[in-house]
Amino acid sequence: MPAATERLFFAVRPDAPAAQRIEALAQALRQAHGLHGRSLGPERFHVTLHLIGDFAGGVPPRVVNAALDAARPVAAQAAPFVIGFDQIASFTRKRRNMPLVLLGFDGVQGVARLQEALFAALIEAGLAAKGAALPASFTPHLTLLYDDIALPPRPIDALMWPVHELLLVRSLLGRSRHEVLAKLRLGG
Repeated sequence: MPAATERLFFAVRPDAPAAQRIEALAQALRQAHGLHGRSLGPERFHVTLHLIGDFAGGVPPRVVNAALDAARPVAAQAAPFVIGFDQIASFTRKRRNMPLVLLGFDGVQGVARLQEALFAALIEAGLAAKGAALPASFTPHLTLLYDDIALPPRPIDALMWPVHELLLVRSLLGRSRHEVLAKLRLGG
């Protein structure tokens, strides 16, 4: 089977001022803790809501269309919200190349509701496993960088921004590049 070259997923992104604040935090953490991983950068910061899949040789247009058809009513019915992160931590499921992420508690309820509605619509469209439950492992987060040094959870000054759209994103695997294929306005 050929290796995957592209990934398709739904996400929300910080606005430009928030992305710059997040980048400044990533750089400050790199310097303060001797981290060597490069920041994902303002153009790639995002909160993933659902992975549609990985594809070799390009994402089929029928998959893009089906994903958008499933997501449009979800976006139309969802109200805009404010997302907020007030903690950093490393996800330590592996020993190397661990993601350093932003986490939130009260500030991520809106994105969790959007993810739940999107997941249900994608199941109905056959783009997520039928009969599957909402992934218990879904932890709304924004990855800052990957590094071999793990940082324990710690509070930060809250980083917040308004979310007005749901994005369908194509990631060009191994090329550190994301392309927004569609923006679906929340609330229609």
